[in-house]
This record gives sequence, structure tokens and C-alpha cells, in this order.
Amino acid sequence: MTSPSLILASGSAVRRKLLADAGLAFTAEDSRVDEDAIKAGFADSDRNTEEETDELALKLAEAKALAVSARNESALVIGADQILSCEGRRYDKPKSMEEARANLLAFRGRPHILHSGLVLVKDGGAVWNLTARATLTMREFSEEFLDAYLAEAGDRVMKSVGCYQLEGPGVQLFEKIEGDYFSILGLPLLPLLDELRRHGVVRS
Repeated sequence: MTSPSLILASGSAVRRKLLADAGLAFTAEDSRVDEDAIKAGFADSDRNTEEETDELALKLAEAKALAVSARNESALVIGADQILSCEGRRYDKPKSMEEARANLLAFRGRPHILHSGLVLVKDGGAVWNLTARATLTMREFSEEFLDAYLAEAGDRVMKSVGCYQLEGPGVQLFEKIEGDYFSILGLPLLPLLDELRRHGVVRS
């Protein structure tokens, strides 16, 4: 029996690298989903709880996978998304270096949560999903350090919702990290691999 083709519904270079480094054969396709429209449905909530943010991450992941599945019959499609929350406020990727600096100052000395949503879709229907959280606490860094960090990291800070890459100088921002490393990078890889084994995509 031939295993289904595997597609990552994401333009994320980090997620592509994680799957490639794990030895998976897959293609990647941008979903072209209007994420802002989905987020708008959660914007008026007066709760903004961690559970609701988990739900939003999962909703975004599923929308991406469904959009790609509609164009690829019989393929198994991975949808993933990540939302950052800090003290009840949700953050998107910064649109400028100035916004990145302001966000990092808001995170300084505080814990923030990365909410990951992960979905597998086949033939237009979700067959599996998962949410995961990681809590990261930034240290009380100086503004001089922050300026030097932003100068070194450059535009890369705008590619991450938290304005950092743990696999680079961004690790110096932190005093404590709690959670799965792959989930922090935006793809809870171990449970995903386990589920892909069930679908015959990865050898068991």
C-alpha cells in the first residue's frame, strides 16, 4: 500500500528545516490563508485566556492545512501555527525594528507563553490535532544589550513572533525556558512523527 504524499502548509523555513532534518520526504506549499481575518474573530473576547489562545493557534493551523488540502487530493497535509501571549495580551510578528524593540522591552523580566497548534488534514478533513505550550522567561537585560542584540540579529527578529531565534544569539535574552524545544521552534515534532507513523508516512 502506497503511503500518502506529505505536504507542509507553511512558508516557514524553520518548520521546513525541522522536517527535512528529521529525514521526511515532503513538499511545502504556502496556504495563502487570511490569518488576520481568523484572528479578528478572537479579537473582541474579554477573556483572552490561555485556553482561548490555544484554540486560536489550532484554528489557524487547521485553516492553513484545509486550504492546501483542497488543492491536493489524497495528500496528508500538516498545518501549524504559533501565538505568543504575555500577561493576557497576544502578539504578532513585529512589522518594524521599532516594534520589535518595544515588544522585547514588554517581555523583559516577564514570562511569556508560546501556544502551538498542529493539525493533520486529509481529503478536506482533520484527522488529528494537538496543542502545546512553552513558557519562556526573559531576564532583566539592559537597554545597551538590547540595542546590541537588535543590531546583530537584524531583520531576522521580524521573522519570529517573539523577536528571537533560540538557535542563535536570542538565547541570551532568557533566564528560564520551560517546554519542548521543537514546540518553541513552532513544530511539536515528536508527537507529529508518532502520528505520521500511524499513517505510514514514517517507518515504525
